[in-house]
Amino acid sequence: MILAIDPGNIASGIVMMNEHSFSVMLASKLMNEDIEMIVDADFAGFKYDVVIEQIQSYGMPVGREVFDTVQWCGRFIEIFTRKGCTVNFIPRKTVKLNLTQSPRAKDSNIIQALVDRFAPGKPNHGKGTKKNPGWFYGFSADIWQAYALGVTYIDMKRGIAV
Repeated sequence: MILAIDPGNIASGIVMMNEHSFSVMLASKLMNEDIEMIVDADFAGFKYDVVIEQIQSYGMPVGREVFDTVQWCGRFIEIFTRKGCTVNFIPRKTVKLNLTQSPRAKDSNIIQALVDRFAPGKPNHGKGTKKNPGWFYGFSADIWQAYALGVTYIDMKRGIAV
């Protein structure tokens, strides 16, 4: 089991996924303080590999939101290491390179790369409908990025990431 987290200052995108099939068991955007509670309730007894997007400096001034996000990353480390999970960090640039082979990729490029890989030829970015859910049913901005992070982590473990 992989728990991928795209951290935010107030809420974070999370995806719980199967390491072997890349299938999604949980995809949501949750308030940061609720993440431990949801994971405890829904996946009690499981040990996860946790992967969190690493915050990086690009030499530009940042605001309070970035520092709050960094503090939440530290809290996530505390929460999950206490549970016996392995916590890993992957920078966004690595995700971009793995999925698109370009460090300049935008969110839309990453989403398209995921659709091409897991739901090729499916309409609506592979989301499907409520009546007929697709691979990416329920995905939105932060969830896409958390899933991309999880896919990259698995690719890295398999030795196939760029």
